[in-house]
Amino acid sequence: MNILVCVKQVPDTTQIKIDPVKHTLIREGVPAILNPFDGYALEAAARIKDKDPATKIVVVTMGPPQASAVLKECVGIAADKGYLVTGRTFGGSDTLATSYILSHAIKKIEETEGKFDAIFCGKQAIDGDTAQVGPEIAEWLDLPQVTYGLECFATEDGLNVNKEIDGGYEVVNVKLPCLVTFTMPSFEPRYPTIKRKLMANKAKFVELGDDFDPTMDAAHYGLNGSPTHVKKSFTPPVKEGGMKIKEETGEESAKKLAGILVDKNIV
Repeated sequence: MNILVCVKQVPDTTQIKIDPVKHTLIREGVPAILNPFDGYALEAAARIKDKDPATKIVVVTMGPPQASAVLKECVGIAADKGYLVTGRTFGGSDTLATSYILSHAIKKIEETEGKFDAIFCGKQAIDGDTAQVGPEIAEWLDLPQVTYGLECFATEDGLNVNKEIDGGYEVVNVKLPCLVTFTMPSFEPRYPTIKRKLMANKAKFVELGDDFDPTMDAAHYGLNGSPTHVKKSFTPPVKEGGMKIKEETGEESAKKLAGILVDKNIV
């Protein structure tokens, strides 16, 4: 099986703060990491490869040159090859524009790597939380899609995907080629091995620049081609505590609270 995994380098949101004056994210000094949900997608591909060693895993990311660090991390875990989509004209792209660029990049990569049987994505990136790019890629490429995958298994005619639902999961069979987005499974993704880390340190990644596909319409990417615009980001102000009721006994406190709620026509 030929699998493409879309990954993204994101800031570690556990260490991000918001400037109280500018209301913008403070990114300085915040480490960049592999988007955790993309790690789950890579693990799903790796588990298929465990059962079928002939499986090829290619990873692609879009971002500045330093985003190649996540490609190296992915090769250290399970990937065989990596592609970096990077270009100044792609800057400022929202989810729709990003999916447009990646859909064209996937077609370009297939010219070298062959047709992909499956495209795996994380359900969302932790720096945006939109969960839109994966499904939008599927729409651009006219592929069937399954979202919120936990794990998947290759069958004779496609994939059986354990899809998360309220209270458990359901098994969905999808024909190839397809796109699946993954959420957090019940198991932890594997760690890089020493052998694969050494291989990753020697890996060379193919860069696809602004001009990798002259048929792309500049009206569909970059800041000008992005219909979504963020007005501002901010942290809601901390609300001060309300009324405190403290009587001699809990019963007296409850009666006083009930009286106040009745007087204000709340109950």
